[in-house]
Amino acid sequence: MASSSALSRISTLQNHISPLEANNKLRSLVKISPEVSDAISNGRAVVALESTIISHGMPYPQNLQTAKEVESIVRENGAIPATIAILNGVPCIGLNEEELERLASLGKSVQKTAGRDIAHVVARRGNGATTVSATLFFASMVGIQVFVTGGIGGVHRHANHTMDISSDLTALGRTPIAVISAGVKSILDIPKTLEYLETQEVYVAAYKSDEFPAFFTEKSGCKAPFRVDSPEDCARVIDANMKLNRQAGILFAVPIPKQHSAAGNIIESATQRALTEAREQKVTGSAETPFLLARVNELTGGTSLAASILSLEVPLIFTFLPKSFDG
Repeated sequence: MASSSALSRISTLQNHISPLEANNKLRSLVKISPEVSDAISNGRAVVALESTIISHGMPYPQNLQTAKEVESIVRENGAIPATIAILNGVPCIGLNEEELERLASLGKSVQKTAGRDIAHVVARRGNGATTVSATLFFASMVGIQVFVTGGIGGVHRHANHTMDISSDLTALGRTPIAVISAGVKSILDIPKTLEYLETQEVYVAAYKSDEFPAFFTEKSGCKAPFRVDSPEDCARVIDANMKLNRQAGILFAVPIPKQHSAAGNIIESATQRALTEAREQKVTGSAETPFLLARVNELTGGTSLAASILSLEVPLIFTFLPKSFDG
């Protein structure tokens, strides 16, 4: 594997700078699975995973099956998965099989939890599925350096009227974690999203491509700010970002394989129709993205869901990154 030339930099740093070692009070605020806790304490590779994709991204039991497959891929690549969610008011970093099952079966009755919602869900002892922004917060709290997801949130279309901009972007701007994703969902305004990420000083690069990917498809029509062509390229960027003590995050966008890329024009047509329906039904805020994704999936006969699942699994080729450094 291309990563074999550089084993253990981030994991070594995790072992030395874990916030848990500096502030034991955090142990009373979150529940860390024994497997994840042991990995962090011993400098082993850990990969953070969000949970909104489980509760709001797809129906049961497909969501549970996908969650298990994703965790399995992480383990196959030598890392420990840390799926993050809030259960009964307790932030959980690393879910066991029973907790995954519970989260998947509860589905959309679980609150979609962004960074701003964390205190509310915890105070009410509720159940919350973490978005990218909330997952970044908890991963950073315990010293996890790499987070893999399908697609990040962004600037919504017509944001010049609605001011609807995902907190994922500001969270990336203040959290020094490497996020590996399949780009930005095509239901969003990708050019404005890239501009906003630049304003937040987030390093953005496409993997083996000059063009930024659009989640469902490998191309968006937008040039990527930077390009990386190997795991070592990614590792060097993460290493430099940490050594320079930059507080902004990193976004590596990995295109969905061309042969699996859903027909862009079909999804774009469905997206435009779904956007019109959302405006007519006054669907806004945190409810908009789940509505649009579900409607686009209906309009494309399931094509977009299949692409969505693959777009989550493809970035997992980078799960070795937490152990791909050598100090």
